[in-house]
Amino acid sequence: MTDKNEPHGIAFGEAVRVWLRIALLSFGGPAGQIAVMHRILVDEKKWIGEERFLHALNFCMLLPGPEAQQLAIYIGWLLHRVKGGLVAGTLFVLPGAIAIMALSWIYVLIGNAAPVAALLFGLKAAVVAIVFQAVVRIGSRALGHPAKFAIAGLAFLALFFLHIPFPIVILAAGLIGFAAWQAGVPGFSGGGGHGNARPGTTSDAESALGTDIPVHARAGFGRIALVAAALATAWLIPVIMLLIFAPANSAFRQIAIFFSQMAMLTFGGAYAVLAWVGQAAVETYHWLSPREMLDGLGLAESTPGPLIMVTQYVGFLGAYRHPGTLSPLLAGTLGGLLTTWVTFAPCFLWIFLGAPFVERLRENRALAAALAAITAAVVGVILNLGLWFALHFWFGHIEDIVTGPVHLPVPDPATIDLVAIALSAAAMVAILRFKFNVFAILGACAALGLLFKLL
Repeated sequence: MTDKNEPHGIAFGEAVRVWLRIALLSFGGPAGQIAVMHRILVDEKKWIGEERFLHALNFCMLLPGPEAQQLAIYIGWLLHRVKGGLVAGTLFVLPGAIAIMALSWIYVLIGNAAPVAALLFGLKAAVVAIVFQAVVRIGSRALGHPAKFAIAGLAFLALFFLHIPFPIVILAAGLIGFAAWQAGVPGFSGGGGHGNARPGTTSDAESALGTDIPVHARAGFGRIALVAAALATAWLIPVIMLLIFAPANSAFRQIAIFFSQMAMLTFGGAYAVLAWVGQAAVETYHWLSPREMLDGLGLAESTPGPLIMVTQYVGFLGAYRHPGTLSPLLAGTLGGLLTTWVTFAPCFLWIFLGAPFVERLRENRALAAALAAITAAVVGVILNLGLWFALHFWFGHIEDIVTGPVHLPVPDPATIDLVAIALSAAAMVAILRFKFNVFAILGACAALGLLFKLL
């Protein structure tokens, strides 16, 4: 089915069905979601060529927020202008948002039931293994130079032992990368990105979009500014209303401010972001416990859509536990929806505002060097997340010993959970040594958790 009104002939209705199909198949974190998009849009439909797909992905890697959703928005915009981007980006997160909201309700209503608690215990072990797999996977790609290993190590030390805020660590890494590029340090002097087109895939010339720049991508600054202003207004209206009318200690006000900040500063992918979100939600706002954060990550790993959708679960629990004058379930539902809105709405703004200038941005070598340093720091950030999760899963009590600026987490040996350690170790061996896929690990760990806890 084609549309003669579009230069590429792709009907908008067909595109909607394809974006919904992609959303329902998008499991496994950003890498899996991007692979699904590539298989369907480049190899199967041939709507976009390999070079243009990688070009768009490189741009999205430079932005804060979930790059997989942003890539969907970008390609949807290329195909069908603003309406295409809005539909692609919305459908990409919709199945995950519905699933996490339903699971959040189940969690607070029957999460303490023995079978549910046993399944969640197993999922936690899988999550620990999956996070450490992310350290290995990203590290093997990002740490090709001793200077990058140093940046990763410093990022880990700054977060785990010094409790330096995540945005400061990322900003410092970017500045180090820029300085290294200026100094001509090897590993920072060239461009970043994901490489060139692979042989055997659809080229730009063979795709429906072709090689030409779409007419709407040449829009003047006035039109771009108008679209950006409308999106920024829609994003910020609930935040401003809560700042004006909500009490200073309102959970809704805290959620709106914190997750809006996160949306502007979340460089480095989902696991890097969750290191910041998890520690802030647990230690600063006291919305949930470390083990509950692990539960949420396990639920998000097993549902479609962006992994960062776990923030909806965090916002749900934060509002559920601090409902004010509302009923807890209503407050939790509104808190979860508010979190999702302020987390994902800015992604549309970044794409629609920046996409027309993507060529200039992508060729900026200094920016590519800063991104390379940030990616190196992300390895340390994810290692911090993995160790933080593991310690709180393996031990019932962790004492934080403070000496000057240094925080030393000391587990209480009397609270050790040997079953948790054994299950985590088995999951790590399965995923790192034998390369089991994420779904096999999640299913096996959930079943073993049920077996161990109930027997």
